[in-house]
Amino acid sequence: METQRKKSWKRKMHEIIYEADTPHGKLFDVILLVLILASIVLVMLESVENLDAKYHDIFYAGEWIITIFFTLEYFARIISVNKPSKYIFSFYGIIDFLSTIPLYLSFFIIGSNALLTVRALRLLRIFRILKVTRYIGESNKLTKALKDSKTKISVFLFAVLIISIISGTIMYLVEGEESGFRNIPVSIYWCIVTLTTVGYGDIAPITPFGQFLASIIMIMGYGIIAVPTGIVSAEYTKGALENPNKHIHTNTQSCSNCNQDKHDDNATFCKNCGYALHDD
Repeated sequence: METQRKKSWKRKMHEIIYEADTPHGKLFDVILLVLILASIVLVMLESVENLDAKYHDIFYAGEWIITIFFTLEYFARIISVNKPSKYIFSFYGIIDFLSTIPLYLSFFIIGSNALLTVRALRLLRIFRILKVTRYIGESNKLTKALKDSKTKISVFLFAVLIISIISGTIMYLVEGEESGFRNIPVSIYWCIVTLTTVGYGDIAPITPFGQFLASIIMIMGYGIIAVPTGIVSAEYTKGALENPNKHIHTNTQSCSNCNQDKHDDNATFCKNCGYALHDD
């Protein structure tokens, strides 16, 4: 009886922390989202020297409150899973640890304050929190479109790299060191900056032919920026047209044994370890 009660308690904790299908789970994710954003704001404000000098104690106290909450949440995630290592060594488990430990290190180790900026890693956790129903369907579609586009985008990027190397080499031969094109790598850097329409202005061609070539590279840049967007958009539209009635799984069920997620909506057992997903 005691074992069954403990199992039920762990299951409820797991549903609240790892899932968002219940009101308590959604509320937990909202609170977590607010605290993550508050933590990022504190990190940014602390970097402003005059604000940190004036409100340092407030910032410090606020960060400790948030860190303690994340510490409790980290241990709660470990406790609520039957196989803690599945969470601890997962991508988000490592992110949670790295974003929580710096403040403790700064308390015990002198000179570790620079590690406090690692707290910004907490922002990555938003991707896990935005798993609520309204986002899952569109997120799955976009993810599939990106995966289907990766070969075309890779070929495109390789072509851009080749263009940058050739153009950079030509600019080095045309302009030379007098114009700031000291070597071929620097010239390739200039070409990439120009091709992406960033244009830092630290290096600029001065010869007529060099300026003509730069103009061509600038015009090419506008077309190049549009290509990846077009590729992904085409795959996104293609997927929608090919499967107009395809059901998108929108549940957030997570196995309390091995932490596997992305189960079918009507799943009863975990597709990874076979553990029951529900008490009933």
